[in-house]
Amino acid sequence: MALEVEACGAPLSSFLKDFPSPLGPEEPLPWSSAGSGALSKAEVPGALAERARSLLGGRGVSPLLAASLIHAAVNEVLQTDLTEFKQQNVETEGEGDEERFTLLDGESLQRCFFNKLWDVCFEWQKQLPPLRPLKRFLLVSIHAIRNTRRKMEDRHVLLPEFNQLFGLSDDTDRAFFAIFDGHGGVDAANYSATHLHVNVGLHEEIVKNPAEALKCSFQKTDEMFLFKAKREKLRSGTTGVSALIVGNKLHIAWLGDSQVMLVQQGRAVTLMEPHKPEREDERARIETLGGCVTYMDCWRVNGTLAVSRAIGDICQKPYISGDADGDSFELTGSEDYLLLACDGFFDAVKPYERLLASFKKSVHICGSCNKWQFVSCQWNK
Repeated sequence: MALEVEACGAPLSSFLKDFPSPLGPEEPLPWSSAGSGALSKAEVPGALAERARSLLGGRGVSPLLAASLIHAAVNEVLQTDLTEFKQQNVETEGEGDEERFTLLDGESLQRCFFNKLWDVCFEWQKQLPPLRPLKRFLLVSIHAIRNTRRKMEDRHVLLPEFNQLFGLSDDTDRAFFAIFDGHGGVDAANYSATHLHVNVGLHEEIVKNPAEALKCSFQKTDEMFLFKAKREKLRSGTTGVSALIVGNKLHIAWLGDSQVMLVQQGRAVTLMEPHKPEREDERARIETLGGCVTYMDCWRVNGTLAVSRAIGDICQKPYISGDADGDSFELTGSEDYLLLACDGFFDAVKPYERLLASFKKSVHICGSCNKWQFVSCQWNK
């Protein structure tokens, strides 16, 4: 145990050596200023956590310790009076609540956050609190390919340290995984990868009803991004699929055609049906709203998008819905691994039953012009 504490403490010493004191009011932030613009109050926890994750991870701080540090520092900021960072009120059209439409100055808020993080690192270097890792080890693998696309617009989130990031101290293991397949730019995918898991972790039902927390957080993330898209004139969107493992239960939620699959005793188990315009129920929903589904090399909503639900796509709302579907499953111990992947993976790998038998050894994919990514979570038996 002493060796573990020493191993955790070494990166903190390195961090404090790089930053020997808190930042002064005129000192530059220790990260790129690209994301230091105005923030709504709802965006604060996710934006700060993402900044700290990159900063700490780049200095060798373990994910477990980093998650605990971030939770402590974010909590410190949220307990302060955020009105001192108030930048402006955004004109609304009679919807939403006041705090959602109050923008905060991102740069001064992030400087305050860094100093809170510095204080926590300074104290924890002297006396590290107990860290509680998962009782069950999860082997997680990721892979992403841009192929011939000009830009990589996919993002992923791996969070076995879910409990530590959100201060959940009960005896239940939790782990979160998600992928986002962006289109029309990277903004929606970046935004979702920053905020969806935070909305899940801070949801009031996360302990009693995690399935509801997961599903509702897609809608909240969509609403948050639409507000940002409106004020910053963003047009991008993203599909998304997420998995939340809570003890011996698997909760999933999704928007669009990214998919999650369970492999059980060497066989693929289908858990969901992707949201595509050609589905009868999706076509009926779109046409009832006044939209249309047309065939232009594939079935598309209003002749544009090949998915019927997504986060973002402000110009195609409400036809492109932000209302996620979800489901829950008991884990029996017979599971091999969980696979989350975007449509490019499933389109390129057919039939995938043959692939799954040797998936853990290697993956070779040829002939696909699409970008794709996957996340694999394997249980240690």
